[in-house]
Amino acid sequence: MESQLNRNRNGQINIILHNNNNKPKIERNNRLEFSENEQYKAIDREFSSFIGMDKLKTTIKEIYATILINEKRKELGLNSSKQVLHMLFKGNPGTGKTTVARKLAKIYFNMNILSKGHFVEAERADLVGEYIGQTAQKTRAIIQKAMGGILFIDEAYSLARGGDKDFGKEAIDTLVKHMEDHHNDFVLILAGYPHEMEKFLLLNPGLQSRFPFILNFEDYGVDQLLEIAKQMVGEREYQLTKEAEWELRNHLYNKTSGSIRNFSNARYVRNVIERAIRMHAVRLIQEDRFTAEDLTKITAKDLQMDD
Repeated sequence: MESQLNRNRNGQINIILHNNNNKPKIERNNRLEFSENEQYKAIDREFSSFIGMDKLKTTIKEIYATILINEKRKELGLNSSKQVLHMLFKGNPGTGKTTVARKLAKIYFNMNILSKGHFVEAERADLVGEYIGQTAQKTRAIIQKAMGGILFIDEAYSLARGGDKDFGKEAIDTLVKHMEDHHNDFVLILAGYPHEMEKFLLLNPGLQSRFPFILNFEDYGVDQLLEIAKQMVGEREYQLTKEAEWELRNHLYNKTSGSIRNFSNARYVRNVIERAIRMHAVRLIQEDRFTAEDLTKITAKDLQMDD
């Protein structure tokens, strides 16, 4: 029995066993010892700045574990299958759909799942043509551009908004075909509002079955939104005063407990913080005298929020 050690791009060691006939030998009574799995820790690190999303983190770890074990099975001559990773994201604005998709492109590259790990974002205008034959051509071109990476289509239901005679249906059919043909080095992620995405899946009988991963991006709670706000000001080297934090919490509670449809979650918080920073600058200029500490403190006066 001979053994061969292969070190992959991430420094992980793969153990391949061979007999004298160069055929894998299955050691059914021996346990394969794997070194400590650094990739699990890497997944946690990549998503450490993301508030919530525990379900997503668990799913990515499941994907990695399945891929790793499949590779070990293949090395020992056991049946293994390539996992299809096309995904569908359902969630309101500002819940992190685009940000997560970008992060997944990097993670899948590091996992050796995707050969390039780049991220291509497309919308209806990039896929749907104005005359017969143009739509399939444009859609194939976008897919080819995304090969080796992730193709992300937000508000995917816009492809069907024109009805049966619209060329958007042709784009959907072309996507469905290439999802099956190129799944070994191509991941498609469709995203949009929950209700609209449910209706969209009904347009093509084989559409939903081609997305083994359907993830719901839930709206953030007040505590999570406040944590996101503090994270944003911290990244910019500011800090909310206790009064500002209390003011913002009350405002977010009123916003989230109301009947506002499609509240923009973290995107709304980002706009509030960016405006507060501008108001902070104006206030300091008007006061004309300020300390080094004043340069970092966002006060309740700086929070200009619309009720």
